[in-house]
Amino acid sequence: MVGSIGFSRPAAVAVLKRRSCFILHLTLLLPAVRASGQLTGSPLVCQKTCLCASTIISCSKKNLTNVPNALPSYAAVLDLSFNSITKLQAEWTGIRLDRLQSLLLSNNNLTFLSSEAFVNVRKLRYLDLSFNSLRLLDEYIFEPLENLEVLLLYKNHISQIDRSAFSGLIELQRLYLSHNQISRIPVELLKGRGRLKSLRLLDVSSNRIKALPLDELQALPAWIKNGLYFHNNPLTCSCELYELMAHWELRELSPSTDFSSNHTCVTSGQPKEKMAILDLTRQYLNCSEVKGFKKEGYLEQSLVLDCDTRQKNMVKRWVLPGNLTLSQNETTLIRNESSLRIGPLKVEDSGVYTCYATSDSFNETLYVTVVVFNTTMSKGLENLKTAYTTLVACLISLVMILVYLFFTPCRCACCPGQNMEKNDAKDSLHSSTVTLSQAHEETWQERVGGGGFLYRHAAFLEPKEQLEQNGRLNPISEEDEEWQGANRGRTRSDVSSVCSNSPMVI
Repeated sequence: MVGSIGFSRPAAVAVLKRRSCFILHLTLLLPAVRASGQLTGSPLVCQKTCLCASTIISCSKKNLTNVPNALPSYAAVLDLSFNSITKLQAEWTGIRLDRLQSLLLSNNNLTFLSSEAFVNVRKLRYLDLSFNSLRLLDEYIFEPLENLEVLLLYKNHISQIDRSAFSGLIELQRLYLSHNQISRIPVELLKGRGRLKSLRLLDVSSNRIKALPLDELQALPAWIKNGLYFHNNPLTCSCELYELMAHWELRELSPSTDFSSNHTCVTSGQPKEKMAILDLTRQYLNCSEVKGFKKEGYLEQSLVLDCDTRQKNMVKRWVLPGNLTLSQNETTLIRNESSLRIGPLKVEDSGVYTCYATSDSFNETLYVTVVVFNTTMSKGLENLKTAYTTLVACLISLVMILVYLFFTPCRCACCPGQNMEKNDAKDSLHSSTVTLSQAHEETWQERVGGGGFLYRHAAFLEPKEQLEQNGRLNPISEEDEEWQGANRGRTRSDVSSVCSNSPMVI
């Protein structure tokens, strides 16, 4: 019995060792299996994991945390919406899905997109990433999707968009970026070298945009503006913003007509108020009302009228004032299949020009009023220069008069600060002794000799006498010499200052 017991103990120990090693290996293997499952997901099982209907794979609302692996290569539509997939890794599909055209990943709380997430799905035409938690779009993230036509990114938390994020999307027609935290319109997608040539709709409504590039937007073709939505943004009110929206309203562009009540702006004063942009003519800023389309020109100039339609590639036809055709007017010429060139201008070219645009599904008529002034541009500029020259001359004259009145030194003895004492001969600096010429003296002697009266302490200076002033300072109280007879010699008289406050005695 004892022997048998001694034999069984080593055997039991060996068995326990083998079991513990197996459990240890199994414990180490499970995290690796779990990690692999997190990256690739569980294998796709139709009718259990997802619903397979021909080329459509629907895995919506299956509580998935990863994309199922082993997806069939024939899949054309893959619906993964309403799950809990937070990251889209580079290896989310192990094979190329060249037939996949629609990928739906909305309502997944996605926070991360790998830069190589779309390498194996290059044939995508529809991508839905709405209702997620994306915050930024990195550079060239969508570059592999050369065939993509519709991209839905609304209802995320996007605040940063790299300027090259949408590079390579040469077939993109509709881009939805509403209900995010974007602070500017990605205007580079609409013009310049980075323009997406196929883009027909750009929705940046309900974001945090406070200012628009008004001049750049106004210069865009009407068929692009007809698909640019920016309502429900905290735009700052201005007359320039009103003018933009008023033109869009006159042209009946879709963003203006479809969401007219949602185009609002915020006043700059305190308290801040929200008001309709098109009401700025009647309230707050009192902006000038925009009426129709008008072009002005001068004689001998040329004007170009654009038939800027709301749709692209329409057949266009121009009718001149008086219902004349192009063949009946020598100054008009069609260029670029839509623009009308008029010139050299004449007064008779004034009037309303009409463009009729037609297509299989849409017709449009545009009216442009042309006003030709009965003068040349050079003459108008000359008149303007003359007016400015006259104005400048008047201003200079006014300044010189003011300088003369307020900055010229006072030379009168009665000015403030001058000593007015009569007994001090040195204080009356502006008094002078006038030497009268002999001819003038004889004139005065003739008057005296002829029964005139004798002047004392007074003298009236003629302009000629003022030129002969050269005397000495003479106190006001000094007596003048008496006038002599008609045959006596030369007599001198001292003339007191006119500005003295001594009374004149006659």
